[in-house]
Amino acid sequence: MELISKPVSLFKSFFMGGFECATHYGQRRLRLDLLAATGHDRFAALDYARLHQYGIRTVREGVRWHRIEIMPGHYRFNETLPMIRAAEDMGMQVIWDLLHFGYPDDVDPFSPAFVKGFAAFARAFIHILRNETDSVPFVTPINEISFLSFQGAEVGTINPFTSGRGSALKVQLVRATIEAMEAIREVAPRARFVTAEPLFNAVADNDDPQAIAQAQAYSNARYEAWDMLAGTLRPELGGAPGYLDILGMDYYPWNQWIYVSDHEAGKSLRRDDPRYIPLHRLLGLVYERYQRPLLITETSTEGDARADWLDYVGSQARLALQAGIPLEGVCWYPIVDFPGWDNDRPCQTGLWGLCNEGGERPVDQALAREFTRQAALLQAVTYPQV
Repeated sequence: MELISKPVSLFKSFFMGGFECATHYGQRRLRLDLLAATGHDRFAALDYARLHQYGIRTVREGVRWHRIEIMPGHYRFNETLPMIRAAEDMGMQVIWDLLHFGYPDDVDPFSPAFVKGFAAFARAFIHILRNETDSVPFVTPINEISFLSFQGAEVGTINPFTSGRGSALKVQLVRATIEAMEAIREVAPRARFVTAEPLFNAVADNDDPQAIAQAQAYSNARYEAWDMLAGTLRPELGGAPGYLDILGMDYYPWNQWIYVSDHEAGKSLRRDDPRYIPLHRLLGLVYERYQRPLLITETSTEGDARADWLDYVGSQARLALQAGIPLEGVCWYPIVDFPGWDNDRPCQTGLWGLCNEGGERPVDQALAREFTRQAALLQAVTYPQV
């Protein structure tokens, strides 16, 4: 087996930065716009320059549909173009989220018009992007189909604030993703797609076979959106293997827990709990099922635990690569601190904090040191050429 000094990647950097770009209505029934709240929409060029200092050349960004489609079928990209141009000027590779939980006020996500309208928006965006850059576009059509359908339509804590209709919304989001991919490919045939979903696992709190089976069935729901896109589940939706390209997985310290019910998560598992499945093994399960390139599209934690969590994720990434799993990168998300969705508290997740009026951000020194260390560890390890 030939060995190489670093993993071959689709992306400019293995470690990436993600900018919080949620635009949904939260529990307070107020529209969120985290790109604006963090100042990133105004200071993208400065933020990219900061990322360059740590060798980060790939980012996740959001395209704010509700601010772009000013009336049905009429689009205004004046706020998006400066970000596209800043990325192009700085040599930054971008994975663009087209729907990060939010959509325009006049859109009914349960309506057939939603699918067509989202596809038209995707087509309009990719036209703009292709006019500005010759680079291969990377797009996440809808971020976390599973999360939005559950929180928005099953338990109703975010838009569209309905209950018991999670399956119906998931179907709509899958249809919209497929239509958007087709629209994008008509304009940009080389486009690549990152379908980002939560990666989680639940375990039973006892040895009862029925409890174990319930927990496993719930855990398998992590595959539903991908299975629908691939056409192995609900084939009448039009899914096919070609709609699975790069599989994105969002994974946080609390993504393994004791199963209570389908609507209630129990206590989170610690990493030293024997029931906790190491991250590299979860990645292996996803790769074994789909045989697609993988990307950790979101991971982070808050406060003083940040550096330790990056240490863990970095070590697990190297184990996955050494096992021949095509893990294409790790995105720290959010890479800058942000105000909490429902209480505006300062969420200290970032490599940098919230900005001042001049766009300056304080750096978290411990996390900065860990990013530097992880980059060196990645370069020092050999991986199987597969």
